[in-house]
This record gives sequence, C-alpha cells and structure tokens, in this order.
Amino acid sequence: MKFDDLDKKMRVFETVHDVCALPGMFLVARIDGRNFTRLTKELCQFDAPFDIRFRDMMVETVKHLMTCGFNVIYGYMESDEISLLFHHEESAFSRKHRKFNSVLAGEASAKFSLLLGRIAVFDCRLCELPNPSLVVDYFRWRNEDAFRNALNAHCYWQLRKSGLHENAATQKLEKMSVADKNELLFSFGINFNGLPNWQKRGVGLYWKEFDKPGVNPQTDENVIAKRREIKVDFDLPMKDEYDRFLLLRLELAQK
Repeated sequence: MKFDDLDKKMRVFETVHDVCALPGMFLVARIDGRNFTRLTKELCQFDAPFDIRFRDMMVETVKHLMTCGFNVIYGYMESDEISLLFHHEESAFSRKHRKFNSVLAGEASAKFSLLLGRIAVFDCRLCELPNPSLVVDYFRWRNEDAFRNALNAHCYWQLRKSGLHENAATQKLEKMSVADKNELLFSFGINFNGLPNWQKRGVGLYWKEFDKPGVNPQTDENVIAKRREIKVDFDLPMKDEYDRFLLLRLELAQK
C-alpha cells in the first residue's frame, strides 16, 4: 500500500471524534494541577494555606499561556487552577477541542515544571459559552469559589496547627457556617476580611496598552508607539463590580 493511501486510511482513527467549537461561541479553558496537594504540601513543602512563591510561579505560567500562540484576553488564577478567556474570533487549530486541551495542558505543565524544578502536570478542558452573560457567570463562579476555598483553607490549617488531625479538622468544618468559620479565625486572631485579596479572590491577568517613546527611522522624528503588556491584578473586585470588570474586558477586546 502506498504511503499516501496508508496515511489516509489511518488518519481517520485520530480525527473521527474531533469536536470543533462552533463559530461565535466564547471559549474558556480551565487548566488544573494534577495531584498538586501532594506536590505542594509533601514534596515541595510550600507554606500553608498560601505561599507567595507558589502564587508567583502560577502567575508566570498564566503569562506564558497568554503569549504562547493563542489570543487570550483574560487569564484568571486561583490556587492551582487557571482559566483563560479567548478572543471571540480565536481560530487556532480550527477551534478543535483536542488541540486546545492537549497544547494548553502541555504548555502549562512544561512552564510550571521549569519554574518549580521538578515535574508538575496540568489537565485542561474547554468550555463553549454562547453569550457574554455566561462568560461573566463562569468567572464569577470561579471568583466566588476562590473566596470559599480561601476561608476553608485558613480555617483548616488553623485547626491543624492547633493539634487536630486531618479527618477531625475536615469534619469540624463540614458542620460550620460561613459566619462560624469567620468566628473561628477570629478566635485565632485572624480577621478574614483583612487577608490579602489575592488569596480570597484569585489573580486576574489582562492586556493593557501603554505609550512607548521612540524614533521614526525614516524621518528621525520622536514618536509615541502603542505597545501592550500583561497587567497582573492582585486586587480583583467581587460580586457585581467583578461582573462590570469582566464586561469591560470583553468590550475592550472587540475594539
């Protein structure tokens, strides 16, 4: 059998189940660390519940994903989770799910592993959202998840430091309301509202334009050029203000 015929015959087994995102759908990728609890608490022994070194490595990984060939307009990071919002007209890899998932998981794994100095692995899944309202809902969901996780994490580790074992600390928290958890932290001298916003709300990354002075090589005149850079926002808003913030990101991306 000729190679071209063999290639055509076998290629179908790779592509028969290809799913492509429909035109006009907003695409969001969610990228999660695999077994990161063991990685961060046992193998690398990062500070619990939050470690600035780990945060900064995650931020650098998001920056890499925003500049590795995809048109990403907003990146969001909480704990070991990354969410990326692509430009509405993103057409990389013909919008094939398997390509987005495999490339983004590989890029995130490679970048974070290099920063960490040991193997770390991420997985990826792609969401198709039909309108801006659902895009806002998605990121509002992750933003509020960050708040919930931060409260639980601070409570859990205070209980552990006070002498409770893993199961006992977990069981105690399961029966507590949000108000009870805040009171628990206060009993340890911690005001949850006073903790850094990046712990409670996650970190946002988006493109900002800036003016860069330069010289026109043809006329030798001083000129101002427009350039872009990634802004890292450690003080994201919450609730309705966060909704407006997200809608602005979408609006700016359409210009």
